[in-house]
Amino acid sequence: MAGTLRTLDADMQRETQERMQRTVTKIAESAGATAELNIENKTLVTYNNPELVKKTLPSLQKAVGEGNLISMDAVTGSEDFSFFGDKIPSFFFFLGGMKKGQDPHTAFPHHTPDFYIDEAGFKTGIKAFCQLVFDYLSH
Repeated sequence: MAGTLRTLDADMQRETQERMQRTVTKIAESAGATAELNIENKTLVTYNNPELVKKTLPSLQKAVGEGNLISMDAVTGSEDFSFFGDKIPSFFFFLGGMKKGQDPHTAFPHHTPDFYIDEAGFKTGIKAFCQLVFDYLSH
């Protein structure tokens, strides 16, 4: 059996893994059997550093317009970007690859068959990243 375990913070991930180990072992023991659970941590929790977000939000607003930024609830994506954030403060943001005029809350997520990328968003991404760099270098 294989699966993915995703959590919103490292402590929750560690606790959930410990509980899974205990549950698998005890269920097997209750049936007079043994069981082995192997958990591979292929990615870490992708965590947006709140202080960094606060500092860089004005740059993003300047690049794309204040009304074009949407704050999202946390998601439990599996992203290797998390390894950068484990070493230095970081934040992960989406550019909004969807059909023009679509409600972002109804857009299909990345890595699904119905995901749609409007390549006009690439220009927005370049503007956003350049603004972040210029503002960072000027401070």
